Amino acid sequence: MPVALHYGTTVLIWGLTWTAIRLQVESAAVDLAVFYRFVMAAVVALGVLALLRRLPRLSLRQHGWLVLQGLTLYSINFLLIYRAAESMTSGLLAVVFSLAALFNAFNGWLWLRQRPTARLYPAVALGVTGVALLFWHDLSLGNATLASILFAAAGTFWFSMGNLISIKVRQADVPLVVANAWAMVYGAVVLGVWCLIQGVRWTLPDSTTFWGATLFLAIPGSIIAFYCYITVIQRLGADRAGYATVLFPVVALSVSTWLEGFDWTATAVAGAGLALLGNLVLFGRWPARWARKVEA
Repeated sequence: MPVALHYGTTVLIWGLTWTAIRLQVESAAVDLAVFYRFVMAAVVALGVLALLRRLPRLSLRQHGWLVLQGLTLYSINFLLIYRAAESMTSGLLAVVFSLAALFNAFNGWLWLRQRPTARLYPAVALGVTGVALLFWHDLSLGNATLASILFAAAGTFWFSMGNLISIKVRQADVPLVVANAWAMVYGAVVLGVWCLIQGVRWTLPDSTTFWGATLFLAIPGSIIAFYCYITVIQRLGADRAGYATVLFPVVALSVSTWLEGFDWTATAVAGAGLALLGNLVLFGRWPARWARKVEA
């Protein structure tokens, strides 16, 4: 499967998850909703692998890396970002999360000594500016506090750390589908413990909309999208894979046009154009003389 298809699938699915998350949290407490999402994802992923007899025995060291992946990609990052969303506008949150590509580049340099491509910086500058323009009508501090902004930044940084841990998991020779399944199990356990600590009232929503949204978030939104995204990380590097976080707001607002009548103002169109241009800068094939100047 070409890496471009993995990348496009990630952007498309994660763009659609925005709507699914909104539908899900309307019927359940946020922490409980995320818990149900990853319980369902873990059960489906492990169940399918067990039926196919593709669950190899793993060492304690390998499970240790999977615990870290579960902590960073499938639990704590969601708790932090959802906490931020309680008092931040969606626009401000989208701008903060779109910085994931820069966090990936920084963490890759700090922990793995990987030098990011020079194309990354102009691409991210275009992308973040584009996301800001997309949400210009919603881009205000509103009720946001310093704590909520820090929660959003911490959640994005923690997500970025999970990107790098997925590389270490690959180096530990754990098959990707197996790694994701076990990491989601550990993520669900962490979320369950957190719900107990918080004293969340355990309920099973009776809304078909809730369970439909949860099913979408669990299978396409978690199992398929994270498989594709981590594949892109392994093939292109975490810094370039992180640009997906810039593009999925474009998909989300395109869906919102159909479902909620989002108004594509000139500012929003310009923002989408800049985000797409940043993608072209990062991945496009340039004439050799231009490429040499950029990469220098």
